[in-house]
Amino acid sequence: MLRTIFHPILTQRQAAMLSTQVLACDPTTISFDSSSSQPKFSSQHSLDSLNLAAQNLIDLQPVAFPTETVYGLGALALNSAASSCIFAVKGRPPDNPLIVHVSSLDMLHSLLPSSFKMPKSYELLMKRFWPGALTLLFPSDPKVIPSIITANQPTVAIRMPSHPVARALIALVNAPIAAPSANSSGKPSPTTAEHVRRDLDGKLRVILDGGACGVGLESTVVDGLQQDGKIRVLRPGGITVEDIEQTLRHGHHDAPQVLVHRRDYRDEQLEAAPTTPGMKYRHYSPTAPVTLLMTSSPPPGGVVPSPIQSFFISLKNELHSSASVKIGVLALTDSALGTLPLPVVSGVEWCRYALGPVKDPSITAQRLFDGLLTLDQRGVDMILIEEVGEANEGLAVMNRVRKAASELQWVTF
Repeated sequence: MLRTIFHPILTQRQAAMLSTQVLACDPTTISFDSSSSQPKFSSQHSLDSLNLAAQNLIDLQPVAFPTETVYGLGALALNSAASSCIFAVKGRPPDNPLIVHVSSLDMLHSLLPSSFKMPKSYELLMKRFWPGALTLLFPSDPKVIPSIITANQPTVAIRMPSHPVARALIALVNAPIAAPSANSSGKPSPTTAEHVRRDLDGKLRVILDGGACGVGLESTVVDGLQQDGKIRVLRPGGITVEDIEQTLRHGHHDAPQVLVHRRDYRDEQLEAAPTTPGMKYRHYSPTAPVTLLMTSSPPPGGVVPSPIQSFFISLKNELHSSASVKIGVLALTDSALGTLPLPVVSGVEWCRYALGPVKDPSITAQRLFDGLLTLDQRGVDMILIEEVGEANEGLAVMNRVRKAASELQWVTF
């Protein structure tokens, strides 16, 4: 039984003085019965790590923990003071809402207005993708959900993670946990405990280390609450648009249309006052500037693509450096760029990072953030990243890359 001791909430200055523990927690030692939302443990060490993390949450302190998507920075979702610590640790703007994580359907229903009737589309999607990397928008009950979670919007974003450590942590606390990615606001999302430690060391007490995240990109966020009945993908992510469409077609005699924000429609009001993270502010940017190399999309009118070798040779001058420079290259393993010999340029050191094969964008999704963070850690002065096709997980990859990039450059081979 966890004891409950309430401490004063940490200010950002106080949080910077903390000693951070990284606690190993083996996800393979945690299991759930299909008939129960309560976890079972085969490792006392993992249970001890989870109990310590849970006690920190109950004490209103934030905790970093793994999910199947990225590492999250969690706090009690129904306590405004606890949730405010997330914003302080991350340096997160207050008008950027948080996703609430639950461990069971009973916990989900405890958050919803009694008058809410679950749409059939949601029932189908939850049956297929929960637990998993799908976030759904629900009406927010202001008597239950603090306004700091929703950024004063009428909806709340909720998901049930499938990672055993995340789900067990929520179950042990027996309360929903609000959790954005566990990184400084605007930086690439962490996919390992070491990524979190390098960024937030000294700003929180506990990081649960459950290994590398399997998906590597944040959850897909879906709004199915609009009167026209259409499904709107507000943020592509770990569940592909193709899988959502297929699930709705197979379970619905008159399947609703699926629209992707910024691909199929624009909503300026939503972008100004977002209902979900990742829509308004620049995200996913490492310290080094990122240039997106457009290798297959046609250039806009008036733009003449540069021959790739000429572009590479010109980079030293663009960096305005008389000293040697490091340039990182994130490229697909078997693409024209990935197999291209990089030119020998005086004063330039190339640092490659492979994003996986062209035909498997799920690997690219898994490796993207680690690639950005790894190259940053190696001290590169610039990062070049290759365009990928926007089918399946590639849509989410390009969503993140476009937000990380400060420049687009069309090139030819």
